[in-house]
Amino acid sequence: MPRRNNHRSRRPAAPVAQSSVRIIGGEWRGRKLDFPAIEGLRPTPDRVRETLFNWLQAYLPGARCLDLFSGSGALGLEALSRGAASVTFVDQAPEVINQLRSNLNTLKAQNAELIGQSVPTWLEQRATNEEVRYDLVFIDPPFNKGMAGPVCALLEQHRLLADEALIYLETETGLQLDQLPANWQPYREKQAGQVTYRLFMRQPGQ
Repeated sequence: MPRRNNHRSRRPAAPVAQSSVRIIGGEWRGRKLDFPAIEGLRPTPDRVRETLFNWLQAYLPGARCLDLFSGSGALGLEALSRGAASVTFVDQAPEVINQLRSNLNTLKAQNAELIGQSVPTWLEQRATNEEVRYDLVFIDPPFNKGMAGPVCALLEQHRLLADEALIYLETETGLQLDQLPANWQPYREKQAGQVTYRLFMRQPGQ
């Protein structure tokens, strides 16, 4: 008699639920793009992005950008749409990187780099003498994880910033920022509900 296969067939993994985000300005204005609806992923709201990119309007053309904790990619994609020279997206979730790759292909974007790695690990591995110095950095870490301060410190320690780089930081309201580099000067700040968002300008030579 043939031997019976007692191994249960594996069910295919359930597809990851999808949400969408809309690009609000620039070349791809109005385009809706999917992102995985995974726990903790919360795109920067439209009204916050509208304010932020009004602040950044004069600085975006030709800027080299870094989008940390990319998530939906809303900030980096918005920057590309509005004339940034390049964006490096960093996120540890494979679902995020796969969807960003698909969205970049859909948009035919040629000036983006995808890094599938945890943000602190990637920053710690960067050599301080690498040529790329970013003009604009977006930092939108998971809330209540204590990651904002250490990530900001690593950016400065590893010399990843241009002399007058702009740094956008989005955190839970009430977070005490005790580890910010001394040469990051506050430039803009607003609050929307439970979110506080700030823009800093790096002062060179300090």
